[in-house]
Amino acid sequence: MLLKDKIAVVYGAGGKIGGAAARAFAREGAKVYLAGRTLDKVEAVAREITQEDGEAEAAAVDALDREAIEHHMEQIASRSGRIDISFNAIGIRGDLQGTPLLEMACENFALPVLTGVQTYFLTATAAARYMVRQRSGVILTLSTSAASLSGRDRRYHLTGGFSTACLAIEGFTRSLAGEVGQQGVRVVCLRSDAIPETWDDQDAPARTYMTDGTALGRLPTLREVADAAVLMASDRASAITGAIANLTCGSVMD
Repeated sequence: MLLKDKIAVVYGAGGKIGGAAARAFAREGAKVYLAGRTLDKVEAVAREITQEDGEAEAAAVDALDREAIEHHMEQIASRSGRIDISFNAIGIRGDLQGTPLLEMACENFALPVLTGVQTYFLTATAAARYMVRQRSGVILTLSTSAASLSGRDRRYHLTGGFSTACLAIEGFTRSLAGEVGQQGVRVVCLRSDAIPETWDDQDAPARTYMTDGTALGRLPTLREVADAAVLMASDRASAITGAIANLTCGSVMD
């Protein structure tokens, strides 16, 4: 087991990406503390994990509320004695993708940027303060291929402030990695392309367009993103920090 006896915190654990990562962490031996705004969804994931003989606890935590985040982190640290992994998988998509920038209000453009920067800053720094004291730990952030679209894709996808938010998250990842690296803490960003399993509306033309733009001829799966999270959180990736892990199936190559 790659994460045997590790203590992991997953924000947005009631969502599809967060839930998949939480299940993968538990399968690899971690005790997982699941956090999300909707307790029923988080508890459902915790039940799935425990039914498969994993260890999981659920809590209602708003990942934009500093006091709630720090109180939850303090409870985990006091009970477990350490925090080994923190993964923020909350969604910051925003509702105005598809709207041209020239027709968008400033507050609507800024919303995903401010939301993304705030939640990653609050959750990552809360975890880092414990990790630097124990001189070990891994913080995982989440971005998308929107951070590095081709010119063709920027014409096709009107991403509003979402691509800017993803770039900000990746920049924050590198900055934090530089600060805490000498204290034994690693910070890695997972950059995925669109994951069809997370789509509410299966738009066939869009899926074909996006699939045709990948080197592998397909889009990533939830299991692949979760497995990458496990690898980056494990000691097998102990030399990796400040990196943007490319999980785009080759739609982005940089």
